[in-house]
Amino acid sequence: AALQENLDKKLFGQHLVSKVVVKAVRGFLNNTNAKKPLALSLHGWTGTGKNFVSKIVAESIYKKGLQSKYVHQFVATLHFPHAHSINLYKDQLQSWIRGNVSTCPRSLFIFDEMDKMHAGLIDSIKPFLDYYELLDGVSYRQAIFIFLSNAGAEKITEVALDFWRNGRAREEIQLTDIQNALSVSVFNNKNSGFWHSTLIDKNLIDYFIPFLPLEYKHVKMCVRVEVESRGYAVDEDIVSRIADEMTYFPREERIYSDKGCKTVDAKLDYYYD
Repeated sequence: AALQENLDKKLFGQHLVSKVVVKAVRGFLNNTNAKKPLALSLHGWTGTGKNFVSKIVAESIYKKGLQSKYVHQFVATLHFPHAHSINLYKDQLQSWIRGNVSTCPRSLFIFDEMDKMHAGLIDSIKPFLDYYELLDGVSYRQAIFIFLSNAGAEKITEVALDFWRNGRAREEIQLTDIQNALSVSVFNNKNSGFWHSTLIDKNLIDYFIPFLPLEYKHVKMCVRVEVESRGYAVDEDIVSRIADEMTYFPREERIYSDKGCKTVDAKLDYYYD
């Protein structure tokens, strides 16, 4: 219930995300006989809410949220920076996951910047995501894996623009309109950590979740919530000015914010110093 409530209150313009994440997480946590870990892959442009959603998922499962010792975050450019060390990273990643799931079966692993991860590295965790009852005496079936990536964002925008140009509301977009094209696009993207990955090939990712690009009205929603969270009264003039300062694409139509809500926080510092 808290997961649903937080997504409804704080996530804007992402009807697909709210629906799929809540159903997937709730269903998995209530399943006493899961056959494999839950694996969610979140895709979309920067600032559309991927990190935010993984944070809310962590907070809905663990008292300390991201600070919990059972939540483990990996950032590709920080934890796996060197292509020549890929074999070392594979070994480290396997032993890290094995050790943490041995300590707590309900561990959460978040992999950020999947689009910057060296191809082939993520395949080292395939055994942990597969349908094994036990691996060396350890069951991974209660663990949750969340992958965050900008890869596939172009494909998501393409679908969203098609709906917009045909006069259809973005809320009409269904997961079936995007999911298959998204997984194929990510699988074939040479600049993605999922390039020709066995995780996709063997259907071990349960959901590819598209984060739609945010419109002007969604940016304003982000600004209002941020203003309120700082304890200020909402000034609609400032809300509009901040939203107007964002840059939008495509160049002719100017529908979508190219940074989503990413820089709202910094812009507010300027107005509420």
